[in-house]
Amino acid sequence: MNKQFIKFLILVIVLILVWYLGGRLPLDTQRLEDSLKSLPILYSGLFYIIFYVIITFFIFFSKDLFYILGVVLFGAYLSALFIFIAEIINAFVLFHFAKLLGRAYVEKSFKKKYSHLDERLGGINFFWLFLLRATPLVPYRFLDLSAGLSMINFKKYLSAVILGSPLKLFWIQYILSGVGKGVLKDPAALVEYFLRNKVLFVFSLIYLVVVVFIIGKLNSERRKRW
Repeated sequence: MNKQFIKFLILVIVLILVWYLGGRLPLDTQRLEDSLKSLPILYSGLFYIIFYVIITFFIFFSKDLFYILGVVLFGAYLSALFIFIAEIINAFVLFHFAKLLGRAYVEKSFKKKYSHLDERLGGINFFWLFLLRATPLVPYRFLDLSAGLSMINFKKYLSAVILGSPLKLFWIQYILSGVGKGVLKDPAALVEYFLRNKVLFVFSLIYLVVVVFIIGKLNSERRKRW
């Protein structure tokens, strides 16, 4: 086995282990909430960002819990800001993690048959990267890893992260601040919240229509490339 394949294999094994073990690691959000509440906001915000970055790396499906925890602790605006900072750190770490271990193997594998696809992905328009970050289309973790495996320039991707992420994050945090922790036990609370806030419902509907449009556009472009 060559060095490039071994590094790519390590990447795959790490991601599988993280996914497998993450579903079995306990996450006591109530204890975390109590601990952070006892600290001044400067320190609680700093530790929240640190915990967000570390825990969401190992526990795939913990971001929703951190979104709600952030709203409870800091409200919609500050929690969106802290998550935004954490996601920039995540983007940097995951992008370079994938680039270091997997890019060389992907480039070599695509070199012959799929080199044109690799080049097109690497040259993806900034506008599309921005939209992918701004809409709840693809989980950030998979975007970060996929970008690292492709020819996408990190500066361009980071610009899309910085400019595109705030809309999605604030939209989520604003809604959660209105619904509260009850959404975990009663998903119908989200529907009731939208019925009481018709302006937000219209905005969210337009937002989701844009997402559907992007999915259709990307799917048609994918068919053309193949």
